[in-house]
Amino acid sequence: MSAPRTAPSRPPRWLRVLLPAALILIWVAGGAVGGPYFGKVDEVATNDQSTFLPQSADATQVNERLPDFLGEGSIPAVVVVEGGTALTEEQLTDLQALADDLAAVEGVLDEVSPPIVSEDGQAVQIFVPIDGSGEVRETVVELRDVVAADVPEGLEAWVTGPAGFTADLAEGFLGIDGLLLLVALGAVFVILVIVYRSPLLPILVLMTSLFALCVALLTVWWLTKAEIVVLNGQVQGILFILVIGAATDYALLYVARFREAIAEGRARWDAMWRAWRGAWEPILASGGTVIAGLLCLLLSDLASNRALGPIASIGIVFSMLSALTFLPALLVAFGKAAFWPFIPKRPAAELADDLTGPVTGVWARLARFLTRRARPVWIVSTVVLLVGCVGVTQLQAEGVPTSEFVLGYSESRDGQQVLADHFAAGSGSPAYVLAGEGKASHVLAALEDADGVDSVSIVVEDSATGQAPVALEDGELAVTALGPPGTPAPEPTVSAGEVLFAVTLSDAADSDAAEQTVRELRITLADRGAGAALVGGETAIDVDTNDTSIRDRTVIIPVILLVVLVILMLLLRAILAPLLLILSTVLSFGTALGVSALVFTSVFAFPGADPAVPLYGFVFLVALGIDYNIFLMSRVREESLTHGTRAGIRRGLVSTGGVITSAGLVLAATFAALGVIPILFLSQIAFIVAFGVLLDTFIVRSLLVPALGLDIGRAIWWPSKRLWREGPETGGGAAAGSAPHDTNSGSELAAAPTRRSLRRR
Repeated sequence: MSAPRTAPSRPPRWLRVLLPAALILIWVAGGAVGGPYFGKVDEVATNDQSTFLPQSADATQVNERLPDFLGEGSIPAVVVVEGGTALTEEQLTDLQALADDLAAVEGVLDEVSPPIVSEDGQAVQIFVPIDGSGEVRETVVELRDVVAADVPEGLEAWVTGPAGFTADLAEGFLGIDGLLLLVALGAVFVILVIVYRSPLLPILVLMTSLFALCVALLTVWWLTKAEIVVLNGQVQGILFILVIGAATDYALLYVARFREAIAEGRARWDAMWRAWRGAWEPILASGGTVIAGLLCLLLSDLASNRALGPIASIGIVFSMLSALTFLPALLVAFGKAAFWPFIPKRPAAELADDLTGPVTGVWARLARFLTRRARPVWIVSTVVLLVGCVGVTQLQAEGVPTSEFVLGYSESRDGQQVLADHFAAGSGSPAYVLAGEGKASHVLAALEDADGVDSVSIVVEDSATGQAPVALEDGELAVTALGPPGTPAPEPTVSAGEVLFAVTLSDAADSDAAEQTVRELRITLADRGAGAALVGGETAIDVDTNDTSIRDRTVIIPVILLVVLVILMLLLRAILAPLLLILSTVLSFGTALGVSALVFTSVFAFPGADPAVPLYGFVFLVALGIDYNIFLMSRVREESLTHGTRAGIRRGLVSTGGVITSAGLVLAATFAALGVIPILFLSQIAFIVAFGVLLDTFIVRSLLVPALGLDIGRAIWWPSKRLWREGPETGGGAAAGSAPHDTNSGSELAAAPTRRSLRRR
């Protein structure tokens, strides 16, 4: 083995001391400033689904006009109380007292409605307007405490409605700042201890990830504060997991290079520089691929998707910076001690190009096996993955009811079911129809004739309830008088020449039937000469969100594929290899999605999936899955320039096998940690990405890609002149189906040791 070389133009000792120290201090300062912002995310985050809609959606336009009719920031909670038999007068009196107590809760707006008795007399509903600009969850929690304490004996009560569902959703996201981070960091630490068998190195790697997350969160917080991006619990959870997983992966790649240099006997500064030169290009290419894929989400019409793109990209940027600055500085500071007690003392054994010598280690054995069985391996791997893709036909990604967003117990979901048993199922979450004053009679006629509509009211002035029943008499609007006989009927509220109808649907607001009613209402209003009447409300928000999500995944997925393909071509200076890598990653994604669909349906019995689930799964699996192929193929290209393509593939597989497998396990574990948050969307993303990463790590990158490359030979670098036409092919061991122009057949290599032995004799 040749003597270790030092890095050229070695800097003076003072710089080798001060530069790492300065980098460490900068990152520690950034972490100290950003750390406290974990407890301040609620100040800028929102989980209001309507804020995610595109500006052009009907529901968005109606939502923006609601304050003109209903007042600023009101979100209704519905208290539903049920008895086993008809309610008595005494119970109704007690329920009126309960309504008065609810009105005194901080955060409740205007007047709480009196108890409204159902037709069967066995239940009542009380409408409680809540300040939507305040702490909705805290207000709902207090309402539930009051209800639990004051509900008459023998009756059961629930707090539901839009405010109730918002509170339950916010409750589900509460574990993001604490539980999610603890589970993710704990899983990563255990894996790193097993991989490195060192107590110190896992801590250094986790510091790299955690400090990157602190600085990324600090940046995102201020961008959200300035209303440049929209942050919600969903995006926040993905940001945390993505930064921890990506930063750890990049750190593992750098540590592997640093370990090689230390094993060669290099001093800590020289080892750092050697590792940095070997790691910066694949890390930047990998991170750039992820960022490019994420930024494609800016093409989305949904604000939540558009927000994830730049927010997650910021996380990836700081992950790369931390892995290329903070970690190298830490390793320079600790040197060999970082690997204690198993300090590397010799280079890892390489697989001989002639394949005849004894081999040790899993990856060396796998490399020799793939060389001899390349074609059967990639064919079988492809068939297995294709079989898994069949499950995609079982995927139900057309949207799920709002009541199913939260996994486990949900008081709002149970209350909504009780509400539907005694009242119109759409009570508390009306559809709103915004129409020109001159077209109001046409709109009302269409609403009265529509299927799925239980009742219609119009927003009126000078009324405690804010709404009054309305009917059509002789072609004119007739608003029902509120109050004792002889009381004049209130006037409809008119704003900018428009009036607002509140439409109670016969079906639950988040049901498929209600969504179909909204779709038919939009068609009917357009056909009945209602002018530019717009339909909004909770159901319309669901409709527009689902439709936009389907449009987004249709547009964005092909764009991501094209962008990633271009990046791979630039990195590998070839066309065929990037095409094969893209196809293998897409195949892996299809298998992950197919298996996940079967698990969701048959094992977890999920009610379906959001249309954005396949899009998010694709973004993460393609962008992150291609990372491992970048790690592998960049090393393969490096080795191929010296040893030839087939030997380069074997050497690349042996060199990167351990680190990429460790990185895959870490990334799968971090995404699996999302499953501790009881939100359906995050649980589904957690399974799809974790399973897909493992699939990509152990089958695609370990078997399919190397076997395919060994079978094709140097033609895989087409049209690269340097590797395809003129590249060395000193390493034979040609697999079945070798290209005719490859040199050194397997028989020649097998005979080579015998000839060398004869010459020595």
